[in-house]
Amino acid sequence: MKVLFLEFDTQREWAVTSIGPSLIASYIRESGHEAELLRISPDQSLRSIVQSVKEKQPGLLATSLTSRQWIRSRDVVRALREKLDVPVIAGGLHPTFCPEAVLEAGFDFVCLGEGETATLDLIEALETGGPSADQTIPNIWVRGGERPPLRPPVESLDAMPFMARDMLDEQNGVVHVVTQRGCPLPCTYCAARNLFDLYKGADYGKRRSHENVLDELHQIRAESQLNYVIFLDDTFTLSPKWVMEFCRRYERELGIGFSIHARVDTVDEEMLEALADAGCKHIVYGVESGSFRVRRDIMKRPIPDETFIEVFEQTRHLGIIVTANYMLGLPGETREDIDQTLSLHQKLRPHDFGYFVFYPYPGTHLFQVCRDKGYLPENYLDLPAIHKQSILNLPDLSQEDILWYYDEFTRLREENYLEQFGAALDENQKPHLRESIAESAEMG
Repeated sequence: MKVLFLEFDTQREWAVTSIGPSLIASYIRESGHEAELLRISPDQSLRSIVQSVKEKQPGLLATSLTSRQWIRSRDVVRALREKLDVPVIAGGLHPTFCPEAVLEAGFDFVCLGEGETATLDLIEALETGGPSADQTIPNIWVRGGERPPLRPPVESLDAMPFMARDMLDEQNGVVHVVTQRGCPLPCTYCAARNLFDLYKGADYGKRRSHENVLDELHQIRAESQLNYVIFLDDTFTLSPKWVMEFCRRYERELGIGFSIHARVDTVDEEMLEALADAGCKHIVYGVESGSFRVRRDIMKRPIPDETFIEVFEQTRHLGIIVTANYMLGLPGETREDIDQTLSLHQKLRPHDFGYFVFYPYPGTHLFQVCRDKGYLPENYLDLPAIHKQSILNLPDLSQEDILWYYDEFTRLREENYLEQFGAALDENQKPHLRESIAESAEMG
């Protein structure tokens, strides 16, 4: 069977595609099935999409969705169902935690949690005329049927095939790699924690061996370009022993520049030195808020300001580019809290920073808080999940407050950019600088 994965671009036409399809594609190909990717651009007409899908002649349409992609995917699938008789499955974070809404919108199946073995089982059922609403496939919720049981998480990530690189749209030898699944940290706003909770800690969140990760990178270098590695793990530095040994081997065997995401409370000076020696060029730290009260009581990240300041200084000193990520518009946050974020930012002095208006992702602790307190509008699933404006009705922050602070972050980032690169800009670029800076910050 041919499975056609639809990738829904949101605001820009190129970005690495969803990782899930590349993992599932390589897995089902081992059983003799076909897998292709079709990118859906933000401005592509429904008629054009239907025609493109029709030309591919798939036996199954599949898509991996975040909440940002939900509205666009829903509209496209409705148009496809009017013209084509092809079953459609959705997986990923949004369908996993809003399965009923996804099924009601016209999708035939929802995949809950991990998708490799579940998708293969679904394909085999489709080839024999199923599945029906009363047929149970673990992880696969059939429209009209009961919620299925969850199968245990993948026993060994090393036993899984490497990602199908042709599904990722990688360019210029910049490749994307994941070394682990899940994140046990209790951040209340984060969707990564959702999956850990979904499996109730049932041995979910494993990490690949050093040999397995390095073998994948060696294979990429042997078959194509390998100029830079972006590790996509939510927190690359979770396991210090694993990281230290990996750095030693990576430096010896590859030594190619790479980027990671980290938390300041999971690194120390020794680890940062090992990362720098191995070739780490860029670390993104989630700061989120400059208010210790917000970090401790709302986000469950009780990290003192002093730790952020020390780690940012150590990272800069080692020649690693450091990026900070901030959030604003959280439930329970005040203007004073955001002022503290701006104040901490001046002390951290990152090379760059992203800033995001909080969105209550379904399944997270803060989503439930927003619902319980009446902050969440009833039609939230019909509202775009963007990070430039809030969908919440907050008692301590008005929409005007949030927009004002968003503009202030944009102004600061513009100043930072001009200070670093202004001499290289021509006069035609400068009028459009603020718009492009805000877009790049919002996209992450």
